[in-house]
Amino acid sequence: KMTQSFVRSRLVVNARRVVAGKFAQQRCCLSALPTKQQEIEPAFMSRNIGISAHVDSGKTTLTERILFYTGRITAIHDVRGKDGVGAKMDSMELERERGITIQSAATYCQWGDYHINVIDTPGHVDFTIEVERALRVLDGGILVLCGVAGVQSQSLTVDRQMRRYDIPRLAFINKLDRMGADPWKVIQMVRDKMQLNAAAVQIPIGLGEAHQGVIDIIRRKKITFEGTKGEQVVTSDDIPSTMIDLIDKKRLELINTVCDADEELAEQYLENDDVTAQELEEAIQRSTRARTFVPVLMGSAYKNKGVQPLLDAVIDYLPSPVERQGVVAIKADSAALSAAHQQTVPITCSSEEPLLALAFKLEESRFGQLTYVRIYRGTLKRGNFIVNARTRKSTKVPRLVRMHSNEMEDIDTAYAGDVVALFGIECASMDTFEAADNVQRLALSSMFVPRPVISLAVSTKKGSSSSASDNFSKALQRFTREDPTLRVHTDPESKQIILSGMGELHLEVYIERLRREYNVDTDVGNPKVNYRETISEARPFDYLHKKQTGGAGQYARVIGRIEPISEEELEAAAAEAANDENSEQSHTANIKTFQFVNELIGANIPPEFIPSCEKGAQEAVSKGCLVGAPIENIRVVLTDGVTHPVDSSDLAFRAAMIGAIRGALNTARPAVLEPISKLEVIVPSEFQGDVLGTINQRRGVITHSEISDDGSIVTLVADVPLAAMFSYSSTLRSLTQGKGEFTMEYKSHERVTPDTQAELMKAYQARLAEEQAQKK
Repeated sequence: KMTQSFVRSRLVVNARRVVAGKFAQQRCCLSALPTKQQEIEPAFMSRNIGISAHVDSGKTTLTERILFYTGRITAIHDVRGKDGVGAKMDSMELERERGITIQSAATYCQWGDYHINVIDTPGHVDFTIEVERALRVLDGGILVLCGVAGVQSQSLTVDRQMRRYDIPRLAFINKLDRMGADPWKVIQMVRDKMQLNAAAVQIPIGLGEAHQGVIDIIRRKKITFEGTKGEQVVTSDDIPSTMIDLIDKKRLELINTVCDADEELAEQYLENDDVTAQELEEAIQRSTRARTFVPVLMGSAYKNKGVQPLLDAVIDYLPSPVERQGVVAIKADSAALSAAHQQTVPITCSSEEPLLALAFKLEESRFGQLTYVRIYRGTLKRGNFIVNARTRKSTKVPRLVRMHSNEMEDIDTAYAGDVVALFGIECASMDTFEAADNVQRLALSSMFVPRPVISLAVSTKKGSSSSASDNFSKALQRFTREDPTLRVHTDPESKQIILSGMGELHLEVYIERLRREYNVDTDVGNPKVNYRETISEARPFDYLHKKQTGGAGQYARVIGRIEPISEEELEAAAAEAANDENSEQSHTANIKTFQFVNELIGANIPPEFIPSCEKGAQEAVSKGCLVGAPIENIRVVLTDGVTHPVDSSDLAFRAAMIGAIRGALNTARPAVLEPISKLEVIVPSEFQGDVLGTINQRRGVITHSEISDDGSIVTLVADVPLAAMFSYSSTLRSLTQGKGEFTMEYKSHERVTPDTQAELMKAYQARLAEEQAQKK
């Protein structure tokens, strides 16, 4: 039984699409959405999608073709900027030089009567926050996969991110023009590695140099792409006889796969032993939007094949903002509570409702701060007053624009479902905005922000002018506002400015941006790995802090114990965090590896001093006794204490806890933890031995290896200490003649070997001695 909304959505899906006179395909038979309904809710006729993939899978190339075929650009340019122009979405000079996407970029286009907002995201794991922020506000995604390499490490990361935000998706197998392309192997990898219920809705006509187009197996149509840029889509019934058996086989596979996800289609298939093309398309739409099925399309963006049918699928199968399910806001009064206790309010995407919008990306421009926002409901107009739900400050919207990469188009009004940008609004990333004349104190949930895993000591070059120092400070302030994974702090002992990020490339890009955008040359120290310390045994403490200075003294005695948090407790906390739907809360729960427990009986320590005891405990575990690293997986239990009627104070109990814990740490068998990264290396098979040797030299442990079907490519997966991975990029390039590639992401902190711990402790003591000598 189809609901009224489903019938309406099918009218939308089957609307005729004619784009800039370039593409008119006879696929739809039903009339377009009634004009009256369009006037009621424009969001029915829009799609918000993100394009995500592993690095160098062709995301930006695909986006360039989408913009060309929809008429947003008039020429196709090379991603690496070899033609002197570069891809539209890679507007940063660094992006064009390196041939990678560093920042997510937003644009919009028109496909027939449909408005599509597109965000092109980076593929490198170092810039994964750009994918996080994009998926947080989008309604659908395109997962691009390389037809040769298939599912790679960042493909799995993107899959986890899409699951985190419940994003319906399409898969597009790209690069079928390359030698060794095998879409059926890739689909099996999607099923095995990603555990997705996926099936092809197309069959490629030829692979490698013979790739000509695709067969639509739903409607049994041959689709080829003619013209100098593939702009002429030719649809015919002239299917090669050699492909008929394969079409029948893959169509049956598609029907069976969709039946597993959609009961309605399964009933129709059991009753009639077959289904019509329209019934199959409707079932694919339902199951895709319910996230129980992933349609797989194919082509070669670089060779201009398969892009227009992919745009059709975006309209057909991915939801409009109105049809996106599960969008809720949190009542501001309960935002600080755990996800289980937060009070949520369902959000309907309607322009008639009060305004609710989320700022998901900040960017500095020559006009001031540019704030990207997604409007979840209501209407936003230039000149309106809006209220920041976090600060409660009301601000007038001076300028409202649509973004086309780095270009802006001024608009007067934006509606529910739109992705636009504002000027002149002071806010932080993930702030919620409401209409000033209808404040309901609602907040939209934030996004998951991974913690940094690598650090550098940075400073302006010696002899730099005061203006360089000012620019240095301004640049770091701007960069940290824009990128939540970039952290800056000053080491309290060395007074060095520490820049922390997601990887070597991440920090390298920001150092280069300092030079290019702010004319600041920097001195960069050796990367500082974020070591941690922990304890192995429980130890009691009984510490008296007593100090008399002539006036009021200090007196506090604390009794208790320190103990390690067991692996079982950590695993249980991690499992609870993984099941938590609120991503920000999940991350917070996952990093709480210090616990303070009050087991006092009676009032030997008055309640007003307990917070000071906890602050003292936190300060004590912020720096360990072995290498000066923060202490993790430790529980401090306060069981008793003694006070003085005159000399006890907050300061005294804070000092007592610091002394007590630091004294107990030395006898609790402390140990050093180092960050371990998951390394994936993809190299031609002739270099396998040399690459294995370098991984072993860097204390890596191979966890998995895989050889391509033709034996030409080897994929090695290993767990490697992050401290051993600096400059690995140069090493791999020289070993493999530039043919190898690798990705690395943080996995966990593990105990170091006794020899490594001794070396780290010796280096730490030498550094302390040097600092003491400098002070003298």
